[in-house]
Amino acid sequence: MIDPNDILSSLAPVYQAGSRRIREQFERDHQPATVLRERTHVVDRVVTGLYSQLIAGGPGEPQGLCLAAVGGYGRRELHPCSDVDLTFVCANAAVEAAHRESTAALLRSLWDLGLRSSGGLRTLAECRTVLATDPEFAVALLDVRYLAGDPQLFGALHDRLLPEVIARERQSLVSNLESLTGQRHQKFALTIFHLEPNIKDAPGGLRDYHVARWLAGIAALDERGAWSAPEELWPQAFSPEARAAYTFLTATRCFLHYRRERDDNHLTYEMQDQAASEGIGTESGAPPSTVDWMRSYFRHARRIDALVARLLDETTRGRRSLSAVFEDWRTRLSNSDFSVIGGRIFPRQPASAADAGVLLRLFEMLARHELQLSAEAERWVGEILPRLTPSLNEFPEAALSLEEVLTSAHAAAALRAMHRLGVLTALVPEFRGIDALVTRDFYHRYTVDEHTFVSIQALHDLAKLKARRGRSEGRDPDLSRIEERFAGLLAEIDSPELLFLALLLHDLGKGTAHANHVQGSVECAQQVLARLGTSPDEDRTVLFLIAHHVEMSSTLLRRDILDPHTIREFAHKIGSVERLKLLTLLTYADIKAVNPEALTPWKADALWQLYVSTANDLARSVDDDRVAADADAALDAALDIDETLTAGQPVDQPSELHGFLAGFPQRYLAVHALGEILEHLEMARALDREPARLRLEREHAFWQLTLITRDRPLLFATVTGALASWGMSIVKAEAFSNAQGVVLDIFAFQDLHRTLELNPSEIARFEQHLLDALSGKLALQSLLEDAVQRRASLRPPKVTIATQIRFDDASSAHSTLLELVTTDRPGLLFDVSYALARSNCNIEVALIDTEGQRAIDVFYLTAAGAKLSAAQQELIRSQLDAVLAKPTGDLAPPPAGNRLAMSEGLDAGH
Repeated sequence: MIDPNDILSSLAPVYQAGSRRIREQFERDHQPATVLRERTHVVDRVVTGLYSQLIAGGPGEPQGLCLAAVGGYGRRELHPCSDVDLTFVCANAAVEAAHRESTAALLRSLWDLGLRSSGGLRTLAECRTVLATDPEFAVALLDVRYLAGDPQLFGALHDRLLPEVIARERQSLVSNLESLTGQRHQKFALTIFHLEPNIKDAPGGLRDYHVARWLAGIAALDERGAWSAPEELWPQAFSPEARAAYTFLTATRCFLHYRRERDDNHLTYEMQDQAASEGIGTESGAPPSTVDWMRSYFRHARRIDALVARLLDETTRGRRSLSAVFEDWRTRLSNSDFSVIGGRIFPRQPASAADAGVLLRLFEMLARHELQLSAEAERWVGEILPRLTPSLNEFPEAALSLEEVLTSAHAAAALRAMHRLGVLTALVPEFRGIDALVTRDFYHRYTVDEHTFVSIQALHDLAKLKARRGRSEGRDPDLSRIEERFAGLLAEIDSPELLFLALLLHDLGKGTAHANHVQGSVECAQQVLARLGTSPDEDRTVLFLIAHHVEMSSTLLRRDILDPHTIREFAHKIGSVERLKLLTLLTYADIKAVNPEALTPWKADALWQLYVSTANDLARSVDDDRVAADADAALDAALDIDETLTAGQPVDQPSELHGFLAGFPQRYLAVHALGEILEHLEMARALDREPARLRLEREHAFWQLTLITRDRPLLFATVTGALASWGMSIVKAEAFSNAQGVVLDIFAFQDLHRTLELNPSEIARFEQHLLDALSGKLALQSLLEDAVQRRASLRPPKVTIATQIRFDDASSAHSTLLELVTTDRPGLLFDVSYALARSNCNIEVALIDTEGQRAIDVFYLTAAGAKLSAAQQELIRSQLDAVLAKPTGDLAPPPAGNRLAMSEGLDAGH
């Protein structure tokens, strides 16, 4: 019996030497074709060598068994770390049983060589059956290639069975392939414009290139009964550009595999910089900038995306019955300019006779109805546009047409089509600056142009939510309830077209050389509005929205939105309720379009609270700041005390509840229901017997900790330190204290290592750890040491955010604001709060949030009940500089008697 180890000892040097040679060649010339071809050749030698020794066992070949390469290996497209996909075909079940162990030994040997391999035994009859039921296996066999074994058996599979089954099952295969492609695209939000794309699986990636090959190959086998080179069957207008895109993507994938030494196809910012600096996929010459290199990527992805859409369009149309086509031709959506067939728009006028009005009406129709452009319509646009581009942005009806597109239900789809075909940049040349523009903040997910389209879609989704009367399918119910309020607000505004126009133009400044993108956007918008001929009043509204489009989100993150001074200051900037409504909706859409997770229920609720508070201020009806101790009657009415006395949690005496609430900020009543307040009161009753009471609950993806205790020195630092020592990342918190010195803290945190989820028994130990820290049994120094150890094991961040420390004495009547922007990391809030403790100041309010890897922390600070002096501010600055510069260094203890507790609320993020 042959020892596989002996075979490996002879084949391993062949594979390793060949792999080194191929990599060295790529490092010199960056030519992907050589890598794919030569690596396939080297692996062929290894696989056939193993087959000869482990299965054939000598010079003769076993009858009724063959080995074939499938997938990328079958296409001779083995990237440096691609899987080696094989299939063993047997004539019958007896042959299959006889070779089950030897074929498994071959696959194990490939793994031992470091080649990720997969494969299985199938009889020819099984192949016939599975081809009709397993679309992924059918697709893999479209690239089948003979390697070893019985050539006649392979011929039966390749030359007879596959053409026969594919011709019979063509419609089913194409339908399954279309479905698989759609499901994959859904995972990427149906867009190619991701800031860190997956170059294999994302729309417009290598997988889509192969979908185009498979669609053409299936059609050829059905219509010709023979195998053909799929690329030769593509529309001539697409083929050269698609092949160039394929070369760029394969070069990039080879580069990623070699740099990461694994099958990782995620084009991160770091890899973008490196690929651009080495000119990967580009012609010889000076390497492009990263921005230009990424634009090349998106240009190539667009071409592949368009090719797949074209082939799917033609395939779908080919499957339609004659009666269905006839019915579509008579659809009510058809008009004198366009026909609608199978959900696709076809032009009726020749390109030579069409004018700008007809061209723009095409996209108005696309925006009004859930339709797609046919391939003929796209060619028609391509023929018309060069003739109309010089004057399109001065067309008298351009403003009305753009307004119609923007305010229609499917505006985002129409705008994407206009942008892809060059119509949008012809109409708004300033948009060219943000075409496929990548921003580097680790918070946005999409390019700037796609972010714009997603923001417009977000508002139209609100309108649909209103039409559904708030019914949501598979969405966060908390977020849906809040979004219903914004949907109602959208229905109230008088000029929605100005809101949508402001969204279209709000980020144009990011494509200019202007240091302040907001000001750059205003200047670009002024040029656009002048050409569109909008009225002075309309101009003022649009420019106001653009000039202030970051104002509300900045206020949410960096100011206490329940401080009357903050509200008055913000209301003064806005000036009117109508402007406030427009800006609130623009902010909602802008945050919603950052990434799918950006608009959390917490942030949406905070945005709504800011809107309501500002609207009240503009109407001169601002609530009092704190609950007064003598407001018994008002509290009874607000909380319905009589009903409470008969509820499941009775209060001994109404005055007990009044005493508990006295001194809490009014927002405590605003954000907590009566049932929650009574639970907090019940927890507070135990403080006569225990130093603290806490409750830990799982809330969706986060854990929520409710803590009630007496105010004491270093309370905030102790709690954040205890959480940091367990590796918890705080994402939101609120804290209140009353006139009796009772502090209520509620922290929402993320368990980064899933310690509590995977080890439920640890929950009790975690709770006891917190109680020990609060009672003083666990020294603060041990928390420091635990936090330092955890930080030492952290990976360095992808990007370092320049630290900014700013003090503001004007924004609050009673406190000094400290604004800190720095690189986020677990334990940051603990480090900062501990540094503040050493500076002898009290935190009155903390507003903590995170955008990607950027931490944005705002603290309202006092010292001895007053604002900080200049000397105190400089002391804090030096303390923060020291702790942020040496985040794993030793931390000195704070001054004795310092009280780092909070008397207001916070929204936290680390």
